[in-house]
Amino acid sequence: MGIEYAVNGDAKIAYETFGTAGEPLLLVLGIDYQMVWLPDAFCERLVKAGFHVARYDNRDTGLSTHYPQPPDGGRWRALLGRTRPLYTIADMAADGLAVMDALGWSDAHVLGGASAIAQAMALLHPERVRSLTLCMSSPATAGVLQTLRYIKFGVFREFRKLPKATTPEQQIDRLVELYRIQSSPGYPFPEQWVREAATLSHTRAPHNPRTTQRHLAAGRAVKLPPLSRITAPTLVVSGADDPMLKPTAGRDLAAQIPGARFVEYPGVGHDWPEEIWDDMIARMPR
Repeated sequence: MGIEYAVNGDAKIAYETFGTAGEPLLLVLGIDYQMVWLPDAFCERLVKAGFHVARYDNRDTGLSTHYPQPPDGGRWRALLGRTRPLYTIADMAADGLAVMDALGWSDAHVLGGASAIAQAMALLHPERVRSLTLCMSSPATAGVLQTLRYIKFGVFREFRKLPKATTPEQQIDRLVELYRIQSSPGYPFPEQWVREAATLSHTRAPHNPRTTQRHLAAGRAVKLPPLSRITAPTLVVSGADDPMLKPTAGRDLAAQIPGARFVEYPGVGHDWPEEIWDDMIARMPR
């Protein structure tokens, strides 16, 4: 199936599906990343496991609606809740529900990668979420100080070491290197796929750093209910060697969700190496 569009208010949300039958599964990514960063091969593996899969571009990314740039306040100011939001995390959760509506899904399993949005769906619309799988994530309800305690700031020093990119080729190279810094140290780096995804991502919509600011501001614009109110069966997946988040991020997330199961993979970073796909899929609640 090619690109289709769902509508949520003033936002058109680009999505695509894999498979034609099976249990509905919505894939949700977090800040900045377009849906092309969810590997086609991973989606096909999910289809083989019995899911009908949909992935989509969050608003302000990829082929979905992009918004005007707000006054420059920087991503840290946005994280602190000091930037006026153009939309909220509740709006972004509703974008995912709009995709489900377009597909005729009354509810679905939800798999979130580094995604507070998936947590917001389960908190704000529990009747729409059959189960929840959260990867590379920290509690979306954490305050600013606690959120900062989960972050490994050394990764940002590595980001700053990368040369500035002025040409399309350099911008694609930069995306590849950004992914490499976050990737799993215990597994081979999938160079070919990452470069293909980076090229496609840049071709669809070159990265705009203001998107990061707007997404962070959206996350601080609404106070979500406590995670203890999540009723969906939940799996939390973390990488023991995630260069972005400390191990306590995933552990605390699982501890706050009633009945959640937690798995931590040695050698895994802030990504999904193919070598863990089958095991992770087998653990997902059904």
